[in-house]
Amino acid sequence: MTTDLERLAERLREFARVRDWEQFHTPKNLTMALAGEVGELVAEFQWLTAEESAKPDPEALARIRTELGDVTLYLIRLADVLGVDLVEVAQAKLDDNDRRYDADRYRGSARKAPPSS
Repeated sequence: MTTDLERLAERLREFARVRDWEQFHTPKNLTMALAGEVGELVAEFQWLTAEESAKPDPEALARIRTELGDVTLYLIRLADVLGVDLVEVAQAKLDDNDRRYDADRYRGSARKAPPSS
């Protein structure tokens, strides 16, 4: 069964192929583009209060949605180029975090756990 994420990766792959952009979609270039898009997303929140960031006005929300789309597309394309299953690595990371951050010990705390061994 093909997931939505896999279909999106396939669509991105075809989008790049028909434009002959694979030559530019190196992991380095995609990572740099991803960082740039994350920066644009960060800029949307830069001067907002915590309350404003939780409920952005409609115009700001439209810009945030666009930047989230850009970040998502570059991340999916990077993972595809590297042959990384994003769902698999996210599940593994969540499993690791679950082990590192015991709910009883870390509830309500923003402190970092020691590095996993």
